[in-house]
Amino acid sequence: MEFEISPTLAQKEIIQNECLTVPVLQQENLSYQDFFEQFMVKNLPCIIKNVARDWQATNKWVNEDQPQWQHLNTKYGHTKVIIYNCSQKYFNSQKCRESTLDEYLALIRNPTEDIYYLKDWHLKLQCKTDNFYQVPVYFASDWLNEYFTECTDDDYRFVYMGQKSSWTPLHADVFNSFSWSVNVCGQKRWIFFPPGEELLLRDSLNNIPYDIKEIPKSRKCFEVIQNAGDAIFVPSGWYHQVWNLKDTISINHNWVNGCNIYSMWSCLKNSLEATKREIDDCKEMDNFEEHCQTMLDALFGINYNKFYTFLEFIANRRLNVLKTGNKTGLYHGHIIGINHAVFDLNQICKVLGEFLSCDHVNKSQYFHKAQSLLHEVFDIIKKRNTKHVIV
Repeated sequence: MEFEISPTLAQKEIIQNECLTVPVLQQENLSYQDFFEQFMVKNLPCIIKNVARDWQATNKWVNEDQPQWQHLNTKYGHTKVIIYNCSQKYFNSQKCRESTLDEYLALIRNPTEDIYYLKDWHLKLQCKTDNFYQVPVYFASDWLNEYFTECTDDDYRFVYMGQKSSWTPLHADVFNSFSWSVNVCGQKRWIFFPPGEELLLRDSLNNIPYDIKEIPKSRKCFEVIQNAGDAIFVPSGWYHQVWNLKDTISINHNWVNGCNIYSMWSCLKNSLEATKREIDDCKEMDNFEEHCQTMLDALFGINYNKFYTFLEFIANRRLNVLKTGNKTGLYHGHIIGINHAVFDLNQICKVLGEFLSCDHVNKSQYFHKAQSLLHEVFDIIKKRNTKHVIV
């Protein structure tokens, strides 16, 4: 399926709006363009119903909204997973360990006082040919997984399995990314805090609370119940906490695209500044900037070098769409439209302009091609706008 937007939206400015409620939408009545314009661009949450009814996971992993643990154990029992103990706090998260699915299932079959939650299971990466779900078209503009599945041995595609009462502490998603989550079965309760509200949640040491039970009830937030088959869209920078109200299986992606790439860049830039402050007493050391980039990579999972490589990959993919008109399928089978490629390049242009103004970038030979890429992106957008050939 091709996902596309109008020529007007290709030039869209990203302006975030205040959330008054979390809408519940029917897939049958929601176009990609409506979702793009009303939720992604505005960075607002929503629920989309009946997304997973045709998935293999829905038909084979579940019976009457109950997980088929034996089937899952037979098919995937040997695969590596990460098990979190919801009863044991570890810093601002929960104590976890690497294990296998069959051990997790053994734990929940023999319940104790501890509650376990299987998170961040890279099942699609481990079983590449197993098409147990399809990426909903609303979430098809996914630069993060487009890049990671093509260029690395990692991804941001996950399966979660949680027994009733398992939960996730208050957090925002990695890189200030979007996330989406679809319940294959079960039910979740979500509490969302709009961006900026987290500034009022921090304690005297600037820490975010581990559990919202520690937060005054007067804080602005939104409560949402997600049922089986529902997709929930989590916008950038929205802190949230989640509880499984039943035994629940969900499929989740973290993702970045033109609507939130500037948020990712801002988060990266702020993380670098925080890193520099932490080791300010070492700023006279040789290769201080490079050392900061190494620490940034270790703490944030990406640094300026990797961020530029990521941007360059997406930019070249979108430039190829405009130069050749070849709208090839992406990693999930959907096809990007011409106007959407123009929108993506407009947002890359904005971020690259700021990126190139950074002292570290200007001083490093690694980024010698970045200025040429910016000029190429700017020129092709200008030519298309001048000739009015956006279709």
